[in-house]
Amino acid sequence: MNDALEVARSLKLRHGDLELRLADYSMHSFHRVPTYFFRMMNIERAEEIGVINLRIGSTPHIERYAGHIGYGVHQAFRGHHYAARSLVLLVPFARSRGIDPLWITCDPENGASRRSLEIAGAEFFEIVDVPVDCGIRRYGGKMRKCRYRL
Repeated sequence: MNDALEVARSLKLRHGDLELRLADYSMHSFHRVPTYFFRMMNIERAEEIGVINLRIGSTPHIERYAGHIGYGVHQAFRGHHYAARSLVLLVPFARSRGIDPLWITCDPENGASRRSLEIAGAEFFEIVDVPVDCGIRRYGGKMRKCRYRL
């Protein structure tokens, strides 16, 4: 695990005013796969604008329902393509960790997330029903997920 941390710390994940800063590398408490947790930062203001994580592992649950990447942009910073830009920044790192293709999911009615995925170059694959016994549903998640491949 220390090698994985050193690799992530040595990265310069930047684009314009956006930088992804490693916050943690640990087992994801919900999805149960090793995960890199990053803070989306505005470099100029040294302010957190959101979060993004890269889940390492390709279980059926990750590939079909949770996705390899999860993200959220804080309300005040939405509309600036931070999520799409962060996705693009993470792709080479994900590939270096053996993840290809990247599967990313979102709720069908989340138009902003769908646009972010498409701007980042992700390709819509399908909409799937989330099983009743899936943890995503048990904890208030939606009954369906859009699957995108990047």
